[in-house]
Amino acid sequence: MTSTERLLRVAVPNKGSLSQSASEILRESGYRQRNDSKELTLIDAENGVEFFYLRPRDIALYVGEGTLDVGITGRDLLRDSGAKAEEVLDLGFGRSRFHFAGPAGRYTDLAQLAGLRIATSYVGVVEAFLQERGIEATVTRLDGAVETSIQLGVADVIADVVETGSTLRHAGLATFGEVILESQAVLITRTGDVPSGFEIFQRRLEGVLVARSYVMMDYDIASDQLDRAVAVTPGLEGPTISPLGREGWVAVRAMVPRAGAQRLMDELYDLGARAILLTDIHACRL
Repeated sequence: MTSTERLLRVAVPNKGSLSQSASEILRESGYRQRNDSKELTLIDAENGVEFFYLRPRDIALYVGEGTLDVGITGRDLLRDSGAKAEEVLDLGFGRSRFHFAGPAGRYTDLAQLAGLRIATSYVGVVEAFLQERGIEATVTRLDGAVETSIQLGVADVIADVVETGSTLRHAGLATFGEVILESQAVLITRTGDVPSGFEIFQRRLEGVLVARSYVMMDYDIASDQLDRAVAVTPGLEGPTISPLGREGWVAVRAMVPRAGAQRLMDELYDLGARAILLTDIHACRL
């Protein structure tokens, strides 16, 4: 990188459930990351990137204003912010679901929300959801645990992230109606803007995501069973097939989905394949 080239400015969550996973995917993509949580910025000059460690809730605002070029944040936080930023890539971690919840047995349908008081940490998300369905209700922002707001008489219903549901059950609450939002970590840029250097940054992250989802499978198979074996492991653009020193046998290499790889090994073994190996892929470009 020359001294005249501008660094790509990337916002990364500084704490919370997204922070560690965001730093992990960036490291796997070949970028330096901070070793001390007190560091607020880090320059990776070799890769042309400067990282800013910010509150997850603020990231969409900085990117939307154009102060920073790129950010990693939650879909929920992006939607709640109202910022002029857009998703460009799902990152596959930090998954969560948002539901309405109220006293167990009291509510069963979203139409019952009309005229109620709803407490949530995500006012923008909830108000947009209600507006789309023509439901009028009072939405109040509460930071932190919102489950106690009903018991304290502040709200009739809450809207919150639901994972196992155990916290709600302990509070005597139950979910109802459809899911408000399914969220996960996303890569965002300013709406309508593709900053210089972003394509390489995105391609690196995409390569890691593919590598996490696939493994490399190698095996030896008799030539007369090759077509059946290739049907089991077609690879992304076709497998690599090489002759073996053993007469009538070939070696096959193909990328296969990590999920279900053990089942594929069983199928290949039943076809007569031997020396079946699985190896991790650390990064790739497709």
